[in-house]
Amino acid sequence: MQRRTFLRLSLGSALVLGTLGAGLAWWRPGLEQGRFTAAARRVLARLCEAVLDGNLPEDPMAREAALQAQMVRLEAFAAGLPAATRGELGQLLGLLALPPGRRWLAGVAPDWAEASVVQVQEGLQDMRLSSLAVRRQAYHALRDMINGTYFSDPAQWPALGYPGPADL
Repeated sequence: MQRRTFLRLSLGSALVLGTLGAGLAWWRPGLEQGRFTAAARRVLARLCEAVLDGNLPEDPMAREAALQAQMVRLEAFAAGLPAATRGELGQLLGLLALPPGRRWLAGVAPDWAEASVVQVQEGLQDMRLSSLAVRRQAYHALRDMINGTYFSDPAQWPALGYPGPADL
């Protein structure tokens, strides 16, 4: 191996390893001590708005209250998951909170706070139709978790036409 080739290879390797190391230091799971991190809350809030579009109240104050209540239900749901599943959910939310994860996995270019509902819905649709199983699985997990927790609230049952459980 020539000296120049060796130096180029060494420099390239150092850059790649440095970038990976910085990325790992920057990455944090979305669940810490059983609670969503601030970054995971931003991800989930925007995902909830996209998935529940048309079901959330139109009034901004009522909409914000509904999203806060949804966050409480999501956290309670996550707390009831087995430890391994909770860990996977935390990893997924942590990955989605990072710009490369958001772009690659969800297909959303702008930051979560700046992405429109339509952009997030398009990203979710790309996830749903992806040829990569991991993207499809993440889509179904997020959608099912959001819908399941939102519509488990008895206040949402009338919108579904569900009268509630029968009295026995």
